[in-house]
Amino acid sequence: MPKVRAEKKSRVHKDAVKQGIVFNKDFGQHILKNPLIVTSMLEKAALRPTDVVLEIGPGTGNMTVKILEKVKKVIACEIDPRLVAELQKRVQGTPMQSKLQIMIGDVLKADLPFFDACVANMPYQISSPFVFKLLLHRPFFRCAVLMFQQEFAQRLVAKPGDKLYCRLSVNTQLLARVDMLMKVGKNNFRPPPKVESSVVRIEPRNPPPPINYTEWDGLTRIAFLRKNKTLAAAFKQTTVLTTLEQNYKMHCSLKNIDVPEGFSIKDMVENILAKEDAGSKRARTMDIDDFMNILRAFNEEGIHFR
Repeated sequence: MPKVRAEKKSRVHKDAVKQGIVFNKDFGQHILKNPLIVTSMLEKAALRPTDVVLEIGPGTGNMTVKILEKVKKVIACEIDPRLVAELQKRVQGTPMQSKLQIMIGDVLKADLPFFDACVANMPYQISSPFVFKLLLHRPFFRCAVLMFQQEFAQRLVAKPGDKLYCRLSVNTQLLARVDMLMKVGKNNFRPPPKVESSVVRIEPRNPPPPINYTEWDGLTRIAFLRKNKTLAAAFKQTTVLTTLEQNYKMHCSLKNIDVPEGFSIKDMVENILAKEDAGSKRARTMDIDDFMNILRAFNEEGIHFR
């Protein structure tokens, strides 16, 4: 995203300069300026007067003030001190001031507070890590309505066999129901980003599936390394077999199980895949149940993914 320069003639750039703010491309700053989209996002979040709402990257507060009108409290996370000052100025001396709490800093490094809902025009470069920080957060929140780069949003909702189906898709859908809400054109932002955007609604599965997420993530990482390859090919890689052998021997050590003489992790893995009729499967067409069955089969034999 180019820096805003005073000599540019467009109204968008003049506005930014007038405010004295040069938007920072390192923080992915694109301010949502269309009030109709803000209103629509808040409607989809179905906010309640008793809600505590988490907002990421509030910018100059266009969405923040609208949320404050509807809820008990907004916790806004902002990394840029200049925008924090703008936000504080905007609510100063109004009834909204006491309802707004600002967390200054990198949201990925912060402990998230309690909240009922999350609404945000996300800084796109932190989309993936933030989604998983959100979904692994406890206690559970009710829902999140988030704006992402369009292709990222499409990956979140992709189904097995879709072109964009990937590890992000299956990992997210394990932990949450994800729905595409609307597309948002680049001209709705100041300055316009280079990509189109989309809004999704994320609702955590509560209770969560009864599996160890770290292990699940380890399995899908191997399977999707080459999503068009068979699982048999994915598990033949030397680095994968070495890691699984170390994990298996650690498991045996902790359980006081003797590792058989002439033990071969390669043979063990091949036998598990054959038993589950999974060797010829490819990650791009596998659903959540397929991965759950394979994870269970490996775990039953003492092979873990960490």
